[in-house]
Amino acid sequence: MKTRATLIGFTAILMWALLALFTAASGTMPPFQLSAICFLIGSLPGIVVLLARPERMRLLRQPAKVWITGILGLFGYHFLYFTALRNAPAVEASLIAYLWPLLIVTGSALLPGERLKWNHILGTLLGLGGTALIVGRNGVSFDSAYLVGYGAAFLCAFTWAGYSLATRRFEAVSTDVVTGFCIATSILSLLCHLALETTVWPQSGSEWLAVAGLGLLPVGAAFYAWDFGVKNGDIQILGAASYSAPLLSTLVLILSGFAEPSLSIGIACLLVTGGAMLAAKDMIFRKAASSPA
Repeated sequence: MKTRATLIGFTAILMWALLALFTAASGTMPPFQLSAICFLIGSLPGIVVLLARPERMRLLRQPAKVWITGILGLFGYHFLYFTALRNAPAVEASLIAYLWPLLIVTGSALLPGERLKWNHILGTLLGLGGTALIVGRNGVSFDSAYLVGYGAAFLCAFTWAGYSLATRRFEAVSTDVVTGFCIATSILSLLCHLALETTVWPQSGSEWLAVAGLGLLPVGAAFYAWDFGVKNGDIQILGAASYSAPLLSTLVLILSGFAEPSLSIGIACLLVTGGAMLAAKDMIFRKAASSPA
């Protein structure tokens, strides 16, 4: 069960790898407007399930702390990430924001039944190094003029790590509740859009398809898969494996013609892959030992 849940959680990372491609293909829609539409689309599969099986509606009746954690996690992360990108260069902001896998792995030691091992830490640090090579392959330069953006990026990392770790503590809470988190995030994003942005609609059918793809996969199904994975799978392996998201995203952009291959990407591939395998070595050996000869 734990291995299966971990693999389901990893599908979220695979879907997040499509985030940059779909965003690049979605046109010039402002971020909060895009977030409002995508999270609304992302809530639709859950709504369909609840309408088809109305008895599951009772699973939405959860304590306030569950709702606060979920809404702060999904909306808070995106609000802080957009704020970081508005107030700091994208490379540096993204690199800081991608501290969240490291925070998940180290913070998991505080969870009941979890024990932090050397391979988890080393594997995650290798992943961080690979991510630094990818995100900063054209140079990194931190400037004190962007402290507000850097601060928002740090809070962004802590927000997602905190949400993921807290979700593990709510393992008895059904993943159906993610539907409510998506709806609430859509509404809050819409309010931010109306207050801060000018509405821009997609200009072509391909842009609308990209928006739909965002809502169905990286800003939709990925959150359901991640919720299930961190509640029932190996959160330390998922944290370390999360560093593969920017690598996979870059590879997808290269294959799609949006980016060029480079030596740094090849080295990053080795670091991230090696780090993820090192972090997951216990599960790999355990799986091999349990297989029939």
